[in-house]
Amino acid sequence: MKIFFKVLVVSVVALLSVSCNQENSEKSEGIALYTLRDAMATNPKEVLREVSELGYDYIEDAGYADGKFYGMSPQEFKAYLEEVGLEPVSSHQSGITYENADQIIADLKTVGFEYLVIPIPPMGHFTFDMETRSMGMTGGAENLAQILNTIGEKCKAAGIKLLYHNHDFELKPDADGVVVLDYLLAHTDPAVVNFEIDLYWTAKAEADALKYFEKYSGRFVAWHLKDMDSAGQFAPIGEGQLDFASYLTKKEQAGMKYFFVEQDMTFDGMTPMEAVTISHKAITELGYE
Repeated sequence: MKIFFKVLVVSVVALLSVSCNQENSEKSEGIALYTLRDAMATNPKEVLREVSELGYDYIEDAGYADGKFYGMSPQEFKAYLEEVGLEPVSSHQSGITYENADQIIADLKTVGFEYLVIPIPPMGHFTFDMETRSMGMTGGAENLAQILNTIGEKCKAAGIKLLYHNHDFELKPDADGVVVLDYLLAHTDPAVVNFEIDLYWTAKAEADALKYFEKYSGRFVAWHLKDMDSAGQFAPIGEGQLDFASYLTKKEQAGMKYFFVEQDMTFDGMTPMEAVTISHKAITELGYE
């Protein structure tokens, strides 16, 4: 009997140890590499190693061109991410078309990405006014929904998932009075298209992310996190006015599986790496995981 209980205790301890190790190995904090795009363009391997050492666990890339990720082949990129302990979760593909989609999807699969993200209306439909710094789109919401559904089907067939990322213009009525994001949510197939909500741009449009989470439960599987200062500019998390704690309470309702710290621009002499360092500390304290 004593031997039986001794074996039982050892077995329980071993199971608890495995469970704890599995929990500790779970990926929890993500970064959008668009924030570090200038440094990534010159020395991507050094930047990726530093990002990992900061405590980020997974990445969203924004540096795919000519079949390579930051100048690395899909196989080389995959191997280096494994070397530094970063998980490839999503990839922004603003240049996707019907013609190159299959190759892009194949390369994402090689690296091990789970999501392909379309960050702006593709195929020449995105507009940007340099004078006013305002963004917009041509072609209309119906056309964009059709594009997303078509590429989403391609992604599903290949075993990855499609997300669309918003800025502010998709949350304001267009020339026809249509709120593009609302139209996309109503007219894309959840089986092949879901969304990466940018909480800064949503607030910039004076829209309520929590109401979107409630109305379109489960559709916002990835989030971009960056703060907004009193002047409406980008800021590190915790140094602005957005209520990230309230967003976190709706994580399950939104369907959030991943989040990515991002900061499109920095100000007052702050470097992008300093910004993501500050944001990393803030999201850890907030309990994002």
